[in-house]
Amino acid sequence: MVKRKDPILEQNKAIVTLADFLSAYNKSAPEGFPRATPAILRKFQAAHASLFSASGGKNARNWSIEKHRKKLMDWLPAYHDA
Repeated sequence: MVKRKDPILEQNKAIVTLADFLSAYNKSAPEGFPRATPAILRKFQAAHASLFSASGGKNARNWSIEKHRKKLMDWLPAYHDA
């Protein structure tokens, strides 16, 4: 049996640019949930640098839906309330 690739899973695991992550995140965020902007993503990245690369977060292109979406969703409401 040939195993088919799951395009959604592939997209979620892919390493993408900030702009690609922003687009995918905002499309999939629940209605009424705060939307991300490039500035907000850069602040999240600075606050959670260890999530972005083994070298302490210096690789700004190292975004993935699988790794960062849930953590951003947890952080974003608190950021907006601050």
